Amino acid sequence: MATLQGMSGTDVRAEVAELSSLLPLWIGKIYQYDTASFGFRLNGEEKARHLLFAEKGVRAHLTSELPPAPKNPSGFSMYLRKYIEGGKVLSIEQKGIERVIIISIGKGPNEYKLIFELFDEGNLIFTDKDFKIINALSQKRFRDRDIVAGALYEGSAKSPEELSYEEFCEKIRGSDSDIVRALATVFMLGGVNAEEVCAEAGVSKTMPTSYAEDAQLRPVYDAMCAWIARLETPEPVIDSKGAFPRPAAGREPVARFDTFWKALDAFYPKPEPVQEVEKEKRLSKEERIRRQQEAAIVSFDKKIAEANEIAEIIYGHYGEVQETIYVLSAASKKMSWQDISKVLKGSDLPAAKRVVSINPEKASVLLDLGEKHKVTIFVHESLGANAGRYSQVAKKFRAKKAGAYRAMEAGIKHAEKKKTVTAGKMKAKWYHRFRWMETSDGTVVIGGRNADQNEELVKKYMEGKDTFLHADVFGASVIIIKGKTEKMDEAVQFAASYSRMWSGGGASGDVIEAAPSQVSKTPESGEYVAHGSFIIRGERKIHKDVPLEVSIGIMTEPVLAVIGGTPEAIEPKCKVSVRLRPGTFEGNDIAKKVLRKLKEAIPESEQKALKAVLNTEAVAAFVPPGGSDIV
Repeated sequence: MATLQGMSGTDVRAEVAELSSLLPLWIGKIYQYDTASFGFRLNGEEKARHLLFAEKGVRAHLTSELPPAPKNPSGFSMYLRKYIEGGKVLSIEQKGIERVIIISIGKGPNEYKLIFELFDEGNLIFTDKDFKIINALSQKRFRDRDIVAGALYEGSAKSPEELSYEEFCEKIRGSDSDIVRALATVFMLGGVNAEEVCAEAGVSKTMPTSYAEDAQLRPVYDAMCAWIARLETPEPVIDSKGAFPRPAAGREPVARFDTFWKALDAFYPKPEPVQEVEKEKRLSKEERIRRQQEAAIVSFDKKIAEANEIAEIIYGHYGEVQETIYVLSAASKKMSWQDISKVLKGSDLPAAKRVVSINPEKASVLLDLGEKHKVTIFVHESLGANAGRYSQVAKKFRAKKAGAYRAMEAGIKHAEKKKTVTAGKMKAKWYHRFRWMETSDGTVVIGGRNADQNEELVKKYMEGKDTFLHADVFGASVIIIKGKTEKMDEAVQFAASYSRMWSGGGASGDVIEAAPSQVSKTPESGEYVAHGSFIIRGERKIHKDVPLEVSIGIMTEPVLAVIGGTPEAIEPKCKVSVRLRPGTFEGNDIAKKVLRKLKEAIPESEQKALKAVLNTEAVAAFVPPGGSDIV
């Protein structure tokens, strides 16, 4: 379903079917209205004209009217016009059932692809016919992919209905959840649609997938394929939940439409006209100084962010960094730096390829770890000390930033309305793909969401100074405390709450604490250790009767983010928060209830600023596995 947060993959399927039915089309004018939204004039046969409006990360659909064209075209829109204006649209496709639209365009002897990403922050990506990236609205490097010129874009994916029945069974039985969650997440149907498929198949949505039989799964597979096929012949409606390609059982439509794009066009608010700002002809001396100070603050913010990002890169690649420190520190005691440089240049090993340059005077090397920034590492210092250098850099520029603010305040000669400073969105860190929390004394606690992540945490990220936690129940998540904390009770409650104890409906449980050296994957003779499980040897500490309770809230300082974890760690950092205990409402339902509670507690004047972070997916990431109730 389409919500104000954005279109789902099934919505994209219905809209792509409508767009494809209009072919052949030709690209007319291209407009960029702001940093996120674009308009396209599409010309059809017999002088037909169609208008496509796209907002990255949110929506892309036909519209009855585009906003007025900006007086000054943006550089990116001019770039696209140069290559594809007048080109013929060869096909309009969806990547699997993901929130990605791919438009293939032929112009002269060349073929290009224009890719709309409607998930997360979204993007508009321009590639050649082989999906080699030529340009992108936002060029970034991620852990699992690069959106930069020259990189290859992964443009293919299998849609659920394209899977054979055997492939469907293999995926669904490996999900280790109930049938409705598997359909919603593994096959990307979403919670509401997954429940409809279960109802059509005549199976209980809570049926476990791990031991479901063919007689139970075959009707689900058939119902899923039929349900997806019906998306291409929509009966669009708007109801109390959002805009849908087809009516949902049990909910009365507010309005019906003959095409899905008309439903989307009516549902989403009309984009505001672009306001052209005239340049000031002359600035006073005071205003020039103030603007210089504001520019300095922006520069300090960038340097603070860069230093923090590099510290995160060091920790995120601790294996490669630690190896570099160990090998080069030992080598420098036996060889000169000149000889070390020669050895590195002649080596084909990945570790040697990471070294960009060497500074013998400082006994440091510049590493390229495949991230946004290159990292300088001092080989005679520990990994923590190297990361600490960048933390000190951030601290220095924070002090300069504070000094700039003081200078601005001292320079004001008359009363002036103070501008509201809105914090920026929290940047993704390496551990955000796991379950995570920061204790009230700033220590990061990380947990696995599944068996694969349990294995990865122990093998790749657990260090000697860390602490290993595990709820005393079969199949619980591995929890790692990264470093020392005075708030062990918060970390222990995190381990208990994000475990199967929660789905059991109890109020408390026990948690095991051990040192990394006690954790092993090697079983005793005749025993077997399952994937994602570990053996703890030696004396361990047991935390008894740990209460099960979590809080999910909105943090506005120093950055905007939805965060979750144990109440004592989370609530003091949040503007508003909601507390959960084990209960009756399933994950997707309770996430929506929490989102509604949070929005009710925030003034309408502030909700627009929080739109980028406050959504169901962000809340659901911190909901424990199993039923929950709001306290």
